[in-house]
Amino acid sequence: MASAAEQLASNLNFGAFSKATELKKRLWFTLGALIVYRLGTYIPLPGIDPIILRDIFSQQAGGILGMFNMFAGGALGRMTIFALNIMPYISASIIMQLMTSLSPSMAQLKKEGETGRKKINQYTRYGTVIIALFQSYGIAVGLEGMTASQGSAVIDPGAFFRFTTVVTLVGGTIFLMWLGEQITARGVGNGISLIIFAGIVAELPSALAATLELGRTGALSTLFIAALLIGAVGVIYGIVFVERSQRKLIVQYPKRQVGNKMFGGESSHLPLKINTSGVIPLIFASSILLMPITLINFTANSGPGFLTTVAAFLGRGQPAYLLMYATFIAFFAFFYTSVVFNPADTADNLKKYGGFIPGIRPGKNTADYLNYVLTRLTVVGAAYLVLIAILPELLIARFSVPFFFGGTSLLIVVSVTLDTVAQVQSHLLAHQYEGLVKKSRLRGRR
Repeated sequence: MASAAEQLASNLNFGAFSKATELKKRLWFTLGALIVYRLGTYIPLPGIDPIILRDIFSQQAGGILGMFNMFAGGALGRMTIFALNIMPYISASIIMQLMTSLSPSMAQLKKEGETGRKKINQYTRYGTVIIALFQSYGIAVGLEGMTASQGSAVIDPGAFFRFTTVVTLVGGTIFLMWLGEQITARGVGNGISLIIFAGIVAELPSALAATLELGRTGALSTLFIAALLIGAVGVIYGIVFVERSQRKLIVQYPKRQVGNKMFGGESSHLPLKINTSGVIPLIFASSILLMPITLINFTANSGPGFLTTVAAFLGRGQPAYLLMYATFIAFFAFFYTSVVFNPADTADNLKKYGGFIPGIRPGKNTADYLNYVLTRLTVVGAAYLVLIAILPELLIARFSVPFFFGGTSLLIVVSVTLDTVAQVQSHLLAHQYEGLVKKSRLRGRR
């Protein structure tokens, strides 16, 4: 068995990839879906003057709108049909996950397996439509109030413009939600994460060009730009190191005799990641902060005077914004970890199959120990996420560096890349196992 495993590991090369027909189909489907998404980020909303809108957006791009534009892959700055991107779906997912933790009926629905999961997904879709309706109407009203020296950003404001904007933006969000589900089912990787990933990566060249242009004009020194690029590489290295770090708990299985044969007695390990929640806390925290502050920025010039004060108070790099951002990240780090890993269920499964952690009694003691270890790891993971997110925020606010060099964008890119590569490797392993099984059957027939 060991030699077979070694053979599998050595066969994970280009030759194995070229023979994995199913994997190639999945990769081509994923690539085609992402191309469709990128094409949609260049189809503008009807009734918008793109030149005036570009001038208005350039004045606010250094604020919260710049980060929203990063998640939207530049679609917000161009005000296209995908301007809302996938953020309403993420907001609806947050609400549904909170409901499954707080509502007994929703928690019971979650335990019903595939049937319950389908119902929860359906409720999430309904919530996405409702949230997208409110957000798209707010954007439509905000666009009508946006003016520059050349005139209004909306060519013909009124009820018809609001109606078409709402229908277009909601339709774009629903299409992206469907596209993400198709990528997950028929492609490689998590579809929603890959859509955000594609938007960030596609805008990286223009962000690098903008940074070099700041150096050419003298706004940033050459030494600072070099330090920024070296720092980005260092952040990527740190992200990869932490994301691949694990705490391995030894699990022992007792020996048992069945007939004349002895089974068990081997030891294994239970891997616990430092950052169990992954990139989800950053996306969740950003999605909660983005839309309220964006609507405030849209209406600050035409709405009540206190909105201007609130917008300044929650501006990019301001202490209130940083505090709220860090608080939300830490909260969702603990919350999502509790969603994806249940110590009580894990302890029950270990007890069911006779496994135990040396020195810890099975059952409740094991659950308490797992919760103790996981809490300590999550404290480190939450601190790591806050550090990754907040320090670049200060750099962006102070030196107007493009958001695509921030810790949030780099973490999303690196995490999604690692996850996608792991899924590709799992498909290759499955293909290799299928080949070995077919060979063994042919030899058995002989």
